[in-house]
Amino acid sequence: MNDWNTSIIEEFRAHDGRVGGRFEGSPLLLLHTTGARSGQERVSPVMYRDLGEGRVAVFASYAGLDVNPAWFHNLVAEPRVSAEIGTETREFVARVASGEERRAIWEQQKAAFPGFAGYEAKTTREIPVVVLDPR
Repeated sequence: MNDWNTSIIEEFRAHDGRVGGRFEGSPLLLLHTTGARSGQERVSPVMYRDLGEGRVAVFASYAGLDVNPAWFHNLVAEPRVSAEIGTETREFVARVASGEERRAIWEQQKAAFPGFAGYEAKTTREIPVVVLDPR
């Protein structure tokens, strides 16, 4: 996974926030979190949804695995994060969406990108929707 992430990160940065392959044309950002145990900066490529007013949502789908990705645990432990979106780096505070807010964002994401419905079908966990609010 680390080699795959590294290649996506390098391609993203070399092409002004755009990548090819399975993510071509998809909204992708590089999420910077702080390792919950290590305290080290971690960078994870993730798809996002623009919510307007400077807010974005990211999805801890982990391709439908039955555990949350490490970046999710990191941002729960330290919600101050940053994200590279295109050629810009922005600062955010992360929070896990719930209730109607979560449902609405999740349904929009599944409609726009049906692969997320497939991830949902593969797991029994509720896939977290994380809203990144500007700080």
